[in-house]
Formats: sequence, structure tokens, C-alpha cells
Amino acid sequence: MINRELIRIKAVQLTYAYFQNGNHNIDNAEKELLFSLSKAYHLYNVLLLLIVAVTRAARKRYDVAVSKAEREGLDMPSDRFVYNKFAVQLEENQELLAFSEEQHNIWEDKVEFVKNLFIQIEMSETYKEFMESSDDSYEAHRELWRRLYKQFVQGNPDLDELLEEISLYWNDDKEVVDSFVIKTIKRFDPANKKEQQLLPEYDDAEDKEYARKLFRATIMNAEQYQRYMAEASRNWDFSRLAYMDVVIMQLAIAEMVTFPGIPINVTINEYINLAKIYSTPRSAGYINGMLDTIARHLIKTKRLMKVMPS
Repeated sequence: MINRELIRIKAVQLTYAYFQNGNHNIDNAEKELLFSLSKAYHLYNVLLLLIVAVTRAARKRYDVAVSKAEREGLDMPSDRFVYNKFAVQLEENQELLAFSEEQHNIWEDKVEFVKNLFIQIEMSETYKEFMESSDDSYEAHRELWRRLYKQFVQGNPDLDELLEEISLYWNDDKEVVDSFVIKTIKRFDPANKKEQQLLPEYDDAEDKEYARKLFRATIMNAEQYQRYMAEASRNWDFSRLAYMDVVIMQLAIAEMVTFPGIPINVTINEYINLAKIYSTPRSAGYINGMLDTIARHLIKTKRLMKVMPS
């Protein structure tokens, strides 16, 4: 699940923090980077458990409604939502159960939030359409939760605030992690039953090493990378730059130089996107021009053995 997009985000945050605080211990900073990445995977599991928590909250309301119907001779309520085929499979998932046993399940302490979230869902057209539909296929049940997640979990400011209160590490993670949860919903296959695999902590075995190497190269070679910046632009004036711009460019140069398999244009585009998020409105265009100039200068001086797109 932890891919290079998320690693770059965390590397920007932790590199900036490293140079801003007074305790320059690179080993401790690296541990903090890896811990921060592990917390993103924690959030992935927590958001999957939110689906389970909402289902269980709905089931409690359903049980009360059944008791009332039996007592008063009313029509029985539908169990279509509370025994949603995808949600039940997720509830029984071995990996998610193991996570829930190892870590405190935060939703057990957030009963009111979960209950209110279900009430919002119950009032939606998406919910009503599902309850009235005759399509009882697994695909229809799974599609319901894909739509509900996008409508009520993704971009939910109340949820974002709640998660931020629980962990400061999750401030900038949720948007990326949401995409992984939706990907997981789409991947679920009823044939796999409770053995359905969730996304692994790292997309690739090499990504954890990529995180370490990128972070260390940026910090240990900071002065050298700033010289590259100065060589590429003779009129360079650090005092006029947002410090975040310097950090972003140092990371981009570290990636260009340290990872021969990553094309230059990919690196530049990734760090331009980060500049749009973390720096000033004008930074993205400036960083784009500077990184292009720096890359061409390093290639010309044979310090970078890559090819620039024409």
C-alpha cells in the first residue's frame, strides 16, 4: 500500500522538520520517517474497520426493529444492508481481524460518530436505491460500499477532524489512503472468503529501501545539492526562496542522482505536484524551471547519466 507517492510526501515533511529543528540525528529522523509511513498503513486498516463499525451499528438498530416487529405484529425489516455480502466478508477478513486484535479499534470509542454516519447513509438516495433493488449479486453489494465510501468517508470534514485528533501523522495521509481503500473494495472477491488479501504494507519490497535511500541522500548531500542549484542558476538567491522550495528541490535532485531507473520527467512532475501542496502558489512553476535547468546542467557536466526528454 505504501507507494512512492506516499513516501515522497513523508520525505518532504520529515526532511523539512529535520532541517528546522536543532537535533540533527539522522538515525532518529530515519526511524521517524519509517514510523510515519507505518502509521499510514495503520490508517488504511482503521478506515476499513469503519465499514465494519457502520455495519455493526446498523445491525443493532435492525435487531431492535425486528424485536419491535415481532412484538407488535409488524412487517419484518429488510436485512439487505446489515448483511451486505461485501461488508460481511470484510468483517470476517482474517488480516483485518488480526489487526483489530493487535491494535486498539478506535471505533469502539466513537459510537456516536459511527451511529451518526450510518444515519446519514440511511437517508441517502444511494442507500434507498440499494434497499429497493432486486439485484442481490455480490457485485451490487460491493458497489454499494464503493459508492458509500466515496460519498460519506472520502472528503468528510468531521471524520478528518476526528482522525487528526487521534494522530497528527494522519494530517496529510487520508486523501492518499482513501484511494487505497477504494482499490481494496474493488479487489474483493467472494471466492476468497475470509482469506481475501488486503493490500500489503509496501507495494514493493524495494520501496522501504527507496524511502531510506532518498531520505539519507537528501540530508547527507544537502550542501552538494545546493551547489548544483547555484551552478545551474548564477543569480540564485536563497534568501528570496521559501525554504520548503529548497527542500523539495533537494529531494528531487537526490532522486535524480540516486535512482537511475526513475526517469527525470517522472521525478520533476512528482515534486512539482508536491510544491503545489506544500509551498507557495508560484513555487510549482519556479521549481519546474529550476529542476529542468539543474537536470540538464548535471547531464552536461556528466554528473547525471540520464536522458532528458526533448
